[in-house]
Amino acid sequence: MYAIVEIAGQQFKVEQNDEIFVHRLEGEPGTKIKFDQVLLLDNNGKISVGKPLVEGTSITGQIVDHVRGDKVIVFKKKRRKGYEKETGHRQDFSKVLIESISVKGASKAKKIKETEEVEPTVSTEPTESADL
Repeated sequence: MYAIVEIAGQQFKVEQNDEIFVHRLEGEPGTKIKFDQVLLLDNNGKISVGKPLVEGTSITGQIVDHVRGDKVIVFKKKRRKGYEKETGHRQDFSKVLIESISVKGASKAKKIKETEEVEPTVSTEPTESADL
């Protein structure tokens, strides 16, 4: 069972007992959190796609730790001018453990009514056109 969930503006594919890194969330390590923005759910081969969200599904997780990502170097240079500038950036992340994916009232796929195929009638007789 897996789900596609939107967390802090990004989409993640999660399964039970996965650890994911998301942009920093508010809360202390050990805090339980609930995500309701489930976009897709695969329940043992039965796929439910939300319009835009899957009704009655939620994902519970726990903040494990707050960490910082690798340093990204930003280097600016203008040739022949002697201008060089180097800066760096480290993004803050939260490590989240996905504890469970819960489905309340499993949504049944709606059966689409099949329409009867109607064979178009084509007449071979010439049509009367207006005299010009």
